[in-house]
Amino acid sequence: MGKVKVKKADVWIDMTPMSDVMVLLLTFFMLTSTFVKNEAVKVVTPASVSEIKVPENNVLTILCDKEGKVFLGMDTPGKMEELLTGMASQYGVSLTGKQLENGRGAASIGVSMQDLSALLSQDSEKMNEYMATRGIPTDSVDGKMSEFQDWVTVARDNNGPDMKIAIKADATTPYKTIKKMMSELQDMSENRYYLITALKSNSED
Repeated sequence: MGKVKVKKADVWIDMTPMSDVMVLLLTFFMLTSTFVKNEAVKVVTPASVSEIKVPENNVLTILCDKEGKVFLGMDTPGKMEELLTGMASQYGVSLTGKQLENGRGAASIGVSMQDLSALLSQDSEKMNEYMATRGIPTDSVDGKMSEFQDWVTVARDNNGPDMKIAIKADATTPYKTIKKMMSELQDMSENRYYLITALKSNSED
């Protein structure tokens, strides 16, 4: 007996709605994503139960590693360039366009002013390596403000009273280092700042 062939009906699925959704999702993630810059040193922040979020705009971040070295950075390239330009002008340091371009892309700066030009002359990939063993001096000289205080002052002058200060320190940073940094901020009447921590999970209780 011969086999009866059953004619298969063509199945056509309109993929247009799916492609529209995929494009919308892709656009959404591209517009809402924030890119994390590669910081000069790795910092493991202490855990806490606080859920207060640090503002995303107009923030001066003070980074302090486990050895007590201090780094500072602004949240946008434009503000970072203004900060570098202001400090260079105050200390009589000449910076080229290429050096300023390298500084714009840096997540933070962590050298003394005498090493600033040498730092910004490095390739962007090597800048963090150059800074890692240095840090911004926090000691005052001849009764004047320390370089750390000068960086904060210039940042405040450039960004106004609405600028927020956030301190991100390693969990193993010596307490005396943090205390000294906070004392220098208090000497400048900078008494309000955020402490960046990691959210403590239930398993850590």
